[in-house]
Amino acid sequence: MTLVAGVDSSTQSVKIVVCDAETGSVVRSGRASHPPGTEVSAAAWLAAYQEATADPALLDGVSALAVGGQQHGMVTLDEDGELVRDALLWNDNRSALDAEDLIVELGGPTVWADAVGSVPVASMTVSKIRWLARAEPENAAKTAAVVLPHDWLSWQIGDRSFAPTTDRGDASGTCYFDATANRYRNDLVQLALGHYLELPRVAAPNEVIGTTPSGIAIAPGTGDNMAGGLGLGVTAGSAVISVGTSGTAFTKSHQQTHEPTGTVAGFADATGEFLPLVCTLNGARNLVASAEVLGVTLDELSQLALSAEPGSQGVTFVPYLEGERTPPLPDARGQLIGLTLANMTPANIARATIEGVLWSLAYGVEVLRDQTGQISSITLTGGASQSEAVRRIATSVFGLPVVVTETFESVAVGAARQAAWALTGALPNWPVPVLSRHEATAADQRAAEEISERYRSVLAAHFGV
Repeated sequence: MTLVAGVDSSTQSVKIVVCDAETGSVVRSGRASHPPGTEVSAAAWLAAYQEATADPALLDGVSALAVGGQQHGMVTLDEDGELVRDALLWNDNRSALDAEDLIVELGGPTVWADAVGSVPVASMTVSKIRWLARAEPENAAKTAAVVLPHDWLSWQIGDRSFAPTTDRGDASGTCYFDATANRYRNDLVQLALGHYLELPRVAAPNEVIGTTPSGIAIAPGTGDNMAGGLGLGVTAGSAVISVGTSGTAFTKSHQQTHEPTGTVAGFADATGEFLPLVCTLNGARNLVASAEVLGVTLDELSQLALSAEPGSQGVTFVPYLEGERTPPLPDARGQLIGLTLANMTPANIARATIEGVLWSLAYGVEVLRDQTGQISSITLTGGASQSEAVRRIATSVFGLPVVVTETFESVAVGAARQAAWALTGALPNWPVPVLSRHEATAADQRAAEEISERYRSVLAAHFGV
């Protein structure tokens, strides 16, 4: 059996899976925690990786590995390749005003979308570089190179025996890489920082970029969303919906998207094509909040929701408890709308909560469809997808067939799949573990149309969208 390993270096932890290169079956795994916060020393990621792999049996017999890492984080290096300061992570929002300044300075959001497929927001690396130039000019002057979290960890795992290397998927999240032309936009780096930076080499997705000191081949790795796409087997014409703390909706495309409002990030994927993605802020925490208000457990919330009719008898839950990113409504707040003496029941409120969270992602699918064409099926994953109510209600919100995955480390498995590709020269066809399949009936499609019409009316009336 040929073994490959995938590393998911996420915001909260590192997770490592060792897989059979032929079948994708996970044979071993390990993990360790990362420190909390939105500003973290990159050295902590290497320490966590070393902790997770401290038992030599974990990587025993592994022939190749790849790292899937949290996107956008800014890792600053001096001329000697040493860390200048702690890394700013994707969820560090202090660069929000810097993103706005950059948009204006280049000529507006359409110019950015045309240039790199995405419009800068606080999470993206180019905005963090501008923040560094503005807030810490001494550190900016010391910074000779900027790499991404997965680039840095791959380099360290290889004992710095090769130059820092990235892939086009993760590079596309910086907002200074043109994934259609496959080249950096150094003029945008200059705009943000004021001086030239060394940037990591962009490797082919199936390339071996180096080896570990023990001889394990290292593949280029990629960003976490791109690795997740590999692990979930996303294809053109389908959309992956992940419902966790936040939510994402993405699909595969043969062309890069250039959506000018910033709703769709025009990312590249990890195979040489593209991964347009929509992100929402409000996911499973809405379900937790409603369960607490109703005084029930999450299982009881699920049972209540399934006892109500599709559409919740007109009760509408607007899930913007923490503002929203898609549509861009940072100051919005959640609402319960359409309550009457007849419909104000725990069951309707429970179901409306789930419908509202899923509809916000269905809205994202509609935007993706406008950019990429027909989407005819949904793959549902993430922690909230393990709720029976979420699984069963999804078809009446999306109006499409829904496949629900089992809980598995899709990012780490996707990274391992890339490692197998680099090792063997062929991208293996690994099965996705499926928990259940749900066909959309004619009644589901009618319910989806009614729910969509109602929520769009609410957006127009209450938020001007």
